[in-house]
This record gives sequence, structure tokens and C-alpha cells, in this order.
Amino acid sequence: MSAALRDSLDVNQKPAFDESITKRQYHSYQPYSNVALGNNDEIRIAINQQDLYTFPAESYLYMQGTINKPATVTEEVLFVNNGAMFLFDEIRYELNSIEIDKIRNPGTTTTIKGYISIPHGSVHRYQNAGWDSDGNKTGTFELCIPLSHIFGFAEDHRKLIINARQDLILHRAASDVNALKTAKDGCTVTLNKLLWRVPHVHVSDAVRLKLLKTLDSRRSLSIGFRSWECFEYPHLPRTTKVSWAVKTSSHTEKPRYVVIAFQTKRKNNITADMSKFDHCSITSLKVFLNSDTYPYDPLSIDFSTDKYSVLYDMYAAFQESYYSGDRSENSPLLSKALFKSEAPIFLFDVKLAQEAVKTTTSDLRLEIESSINIPESTSAFCLVLHDKMFEYNPLSGQVNKLL
Repeated sequence: MSAALRDSLDVNQKPAFDESITKRQYHSYQPYSNVALGNNDEIRIAINQQDLYTFPAESYLYMQGTINKPATVTEEVLFVNNGAMFLFDEIRYELNSIEIDKIRNPGTTTTIKGYISIPHGSVHRYQNAGWDSDGNKTGTFELCIPLSHIFGFAEDHRKLIINARQDLILHRAASDVNALKTAKDGCTVTLNKLLWRVPHVHVSDAVRLKLLKTLDSRRSLSIGFRSWECFEYPHLPRTTKVSWAVKTSSHTEKPRYVVIAFQTKRKNNITADMSKFDHCSITSLKVFLNSDTYPYDPLSIDFSTDKYSVLYDMYAAFQESYYSGDRSENSPLLSKALFKSEAPIFLFDVKLAQEAVKTTTSDLRLEIESSINIPESTSAFCLVLHDKMFEYNPLSGQVNKLL
């Protein structure tokens, strides 16, 4: 007998209502300076009041801005897909002045992560965050960007943050050229408003008493998540074989997934779309993690004859593996045809390799092969999703990194 059928027999069961949360309201936090939002500025937004229960996992950035073009530019100016993230060169989140999570090159990092993570059924919701393959054709824009689109911390750590100071720091990029696409240079982006909107949670007396006992116990609370770290090889050599030593890290920083993408003549080029990637006639790519090799069998890819089914299958299987059924719909964002034309991504699941790695360090290396010489001005990006672990003490304010 199924559990649902068995429950249907209990006619005396009374409905239960969860009243542990009595109220949840969004509060807006502004930067220290509302005028220092231009290129090269550091934008710091702080939550100084510590006697709060906040839920940063469901917070978001509210952004208003204007796309400016000089009179000499008569062509249409597009805000590229995920263009708001290309306005910054670094974003980080701090807890009690200790860095918890940080992404460099947030435009490319969150674009790659978005292509592999956003379910197809949620594409309309993410349009509100600037995820629009057709681009924003108007002179103004208004966006709500979930913090879970920016940090692995916000995506994975779905717990209240209690009795702690929080800071969100954004560094504006020196140029807006990567956020825009048009026929001529000279266009810029002006940020008119930037707010961090964070849910404040009010709980029932029973839950409040439980949380106060946690504070009195002086017990540290854990923060575990998967961080997104993006590495760049700015100019690949014009050969058919390239070896790239990506990073050497401590064994505690366990890589879970390795994602590789390529771009040719797109960076700092306003006539090209920085949110798209190129296949560069890659025929094979191997990931070496110490003594382990991924994939075991060599990839035999030929984009010229549309032989990339194995590559697409690795891409399409990511959401089910990464989110473990937490999402109602684990369907890839891109069709097979769009995968080739917009984001031919090489995605490797390496999380099971860690059981066999006994050394104190992990060496990550890539071997890339192409059917022709890699085109001039081609960059490679390697996004590594790896574990991070912190603990913080709500009473003393101390924050320690464990992983």
C-alpha cells in the first residue's frame, strides 16, 4: 500500500499549520554613497544591525540604469544577455568583515553558471534578472537579480543568518563595453539606483526561544556551500594542442564539477556578444585531476558534422546531478541546436574522484585538442565548482574557515 493511500485512511487526522514564521518582509539597503556608482567605484552595502534574522539566500539586487549612446551612434544598442553582471569585475559577500564568498569576472562566471543551471521552465523569471538572449533594446533598464544567481553561498546555504554584520561589496568594471553590443564604440551605462533587498524574518515565540538558547550556548553555526571559481587563459596559442595547468589547491577544496568554455574576439569588443561562446573546432578535451582522467574514453567531437551528442548529454545531465532532485523541473536551458550556436560548454562531473585522492593537494590540468589551429584572440575559461565550509559564532562574532 502506498504512503498516500495509507494516509487517506486516517480520517481522524487534523490538518497541521506551520506557524513558526510569523512575518517576512523585504528591507532595502543602500550603498554608503548613492553617487559613487560609476566605473572603477567600489560599492559597499552593509547590514549593520545585528539583532536581526535575515535570509540572504532569497535576497536580490534591485538595479535601475540607463544605456547611453552618443549622437554619432545611430545603430541599435543592446544590453547583452546577463549584461548587468558584466558591469562589475568583482563581487564579494562578507560576514563580520570576513570574506565568505567572492566571484571575479562575474559576467562570464554567472553566464556560464546560468547556461548550465537555469531550468528551461524558469527562463521567464530570469528575464527579470536580465537573462534575455534577445537583449534589452531600450535606453533604460530595471532588474531584480537574485543573490543566488551571483553566489554559490546564496544558492546552497538556505538558512537564516542571525546576529551578524553582513556586507555586499561590488567593484564596477573600468569599462562597460562587455555589457553592450552595437556597431560603434562610445556607449556607456549609468547606474541610477542600486539596492540590496533582504528578507527580515519574524518567528514565533517557541522558535525565538530556541534561537536564543543557541546564542546562549555559544555554539558555532556552520555555513557550507559550493563556490564558483573561474580561471581564464587570456590568449590560447595558435596550435591544435594546448596543455593548461589550471590550479593547484588543497585537498580540502574538493572540486565537484569542471566547466570549460571558449570565446574568440569577444572580450572588450562592443561589436561582439560577450554572453555567447564559441566551439573553436575543439575535437577533444580531457581533465586531469591528479591521477584521475575525465572522461575515461576520449571525446570524439566534430562540430562541423554535428557530432557532439556526448557533449550535449554531459551538459543536459548537470542539473539532475547538481541539484539532486531539489528542483521541480530539471531540464536544460538550451536545445541541442542552441547549445552549439550559443554556448558549446564542456562539463565534467569529477566529484567522485575525491574518494581516491589521498594527497594533500589537487592538481587540475586540461588538455585541449582542435581540428584546426585555435583561432587568434581566443580565450579559455574554466569554471570550478568546489566545496567551501565556514562556521560563525553569533554571540562572539568570530568567523572561521574550515574548508
